[in-house]
Amino acid sequence: MDVMRETLLPRDEQDVAEAVATAFARHQTLEVIGAGSKRAFGRATAADAVLDVSALTGVTLYEPEELVLSARCGTPVREIEDLLAARGQMLAFEPMDLGPVLGGAPRAGTLGGLFAVNIAGPRRISAGGVRDHALGLRAVSGRGELFKAGGRVVKNVTGYDLPRLFAGAFGTLGVATEITLKVLPRPETECTLLVPHLSPHRAAEAMSAAMGSPCEVSGAAFAPAGVAGRMPGLNARDTVALRLEGVAPSVQARRDLLRRVLAPFGGAEILDADASAALWRSVRDAAPFAAQDTGGDTGAFTGAFIGALWRLSTAPTAGPPLAARLADTLGAETYCDWAGGLVWLALPDADAAADQVRAALAPHGGHATLVRATAAERARVAVFQPLDGALAALTERVKASFDPAGVLNPGRMHDGW
Repeated sequence: MDVMRETLLPRDEQDVAEAVATAFARHQTLEVIGAGSKRAFGRATAADAVLDVSALTGVTLYEPEELVLSARCGTPVREIEDLLAARGQMLAFEPMDLGPVLGGAPRAGTLGGLFAVNIAGPRRISAGGVRDHALGLRAVSGRGELFKAGGRVVKNVTGYDLPRLFAGAFGTLGVATEITLKVLPRPETECTLLVPHLSPHRAAEAMSAAMGSPCEVSGAAFAPAGVAGRMPGLNARDTVALRLEGVAPSVQARRDLLRRVLAPFGGAEILDADASAALWRSVRDAAPFAAQDTGGDTGAFTGAFIGALWRLSTAPTAGPPLAARLADTLGAETYCDWAGGLVWLALPDADAAADQVRAALAPHGGHATLVRATAAERARVAVFQPLDGALAALTERVKASFDPAGVLNPGRMHDGW
């Protein structure tokens, strides 16, 4: 993929700044990568050179008592999660591992990539997303200027919104070199209640009832039978799954209360802690739609390809019925996370269905993102939700403020920038 392009390998933050400043002065463009595990997510970029920041590794600050961690952008997420787990803590937004659905190795991503794509897992409904846990940022702008924003303590809110702005920007605003995140205690235990044999409408009602209760549900998903058969513990039935986490006495009390809340929807079955954890890893990582042979570790699909994968964000009550309609009309496979607010949609190809997917979503509001497709499809189809006039103009002004010459990841998100 990069045979004809120079690859720059900065050793530290200053090297990054010098590399970007040189590209800016020479009117060149850079594709920014870390481990490359998310390279096939987003539009392909035809940059002049590759800026590989994978050497910028290491946790620079960890204060368990203050619930704060800082690490360089190339630090593997698995190392951060293992470090936190040893102290009974976690990244509360439950980061999704995109490796399996993009055809790469599991747990291969870096903190910078996680921050760039801003994808959270099932616990987002209770703990928020990646950007909600961002406290501070060190980064290099498209001019090669080093800057910092935010702080290393939760109560320091100076520049707080800038890290949130960079989360989800796919490296188009600047090159993050160090990120500071809020961390939280890991739950002592968990269990999951299963309510099988529900229609999409009844599933939406059951999840709404659970989320509206005082039971503090931390995960709520619905899987139709075909997809449920590929998820641990669901046994190929149309099933709502609801997770409870915390200290054991609290989980038990809330489990009993949630059973009463769910009584109108049928009897609830219980998954113990280990079975529950396995199920929610599958939900988190879209495991039923994992890619097959891909011919390499860059995320470029060159082998067997199992189709396009869409990620739809919408109103929670609309999600399950919307997913069912798209399954019927397009022959898609689906399941819902975030109490119905997130729909995963697998299709044979992206071209044929892109307009239909977004048209079906429009009455409910939300956005559709093409997570997986061939490079050719990602060049033809709008990967991210098209922006309307006012939002497009605002987004372009933000881009121009940080990267006026379009040096960083050109075309990665939208045409022209």
